[in-house]
Amino acid sequence: MSDNKHSGRGLSGKGYYIALMLCAAAIATTSYLYYRNAAQAQQAVVQETVNVDIPAGTMGSDDVAVVATQPQTSVPATDATTPSATEKKPLQTASPVSGDVINGYSMEALSYNQTTRDWRVHNGVDLAAEDGAPVCAAADGEVYTVSEDDALGYTVVIRHNDGYTTCYSNLTEDTAVMPGDTVTMGQTIGYVGSSAIVETTLGSHLHFSVTQNNEPMDPMEFLALGSG
Repeated sequence: MSDNKHSGRGLSGKGYYIALMLCAAAIATTSYLYYRNAAQAQQAVVQETVNVDIPAGTMGSDDVAVVATQPQTSVPATDATTPSATEKKPLQTASPVSGDVINGYSMEALSYNQTTRDWRVHNGVDLAAEDGAPVCAAADGEVYTVSEDDALGYTVVIRHNDGYTTCYSNLTEDTAVMPGDTVTMGQTIGYVGSSAIVETTLGSHLHFSVTQNNEPMDPMEFLALGSG
């Protein structure tokens, strides 16, 4: 009788250990399946992320981008040879009359004036022309003054770009422009006369002078700007 009791208690002890081992095995299997499924799910999420663009500005400083962004196409630089919209064009000039020079520019040395019979500087050039011949603007500009000079007679002064000013003297009284008028190169502004009392012995001509920034210059150098 006692043997049966011991035998039953032994079987019960063995059954307990077997059940414990089965539970441990079940737990291990469950854990393995859980971690395997979790790894597969994470891999699927990463694979989907690869095919999705990440909006700019949504990543913090500690975030790491999983996809390299495609470099932006660079904008070609502006051609350096393209002229600026505000670039100034060279000043175009033309002779105000078609006559020859009969008295040249002389500001660095005195020249003899046959009318006044003395030696003095000459701030312009005297261009031969018939009495009443049209006098044209030497360049585009704006009429500054129309007046009668005590020595050089009726005179028209025109202002141009880059500080140039042209002066047309020994005109007739009936000039063709008024102060404030816009004129173009070659436009008639007056007519050759004989109003310059200090140059009466030269005959019919135009007295033409030029300044740049209020400094006198040789009118022939000014006219040479139009040949460039």
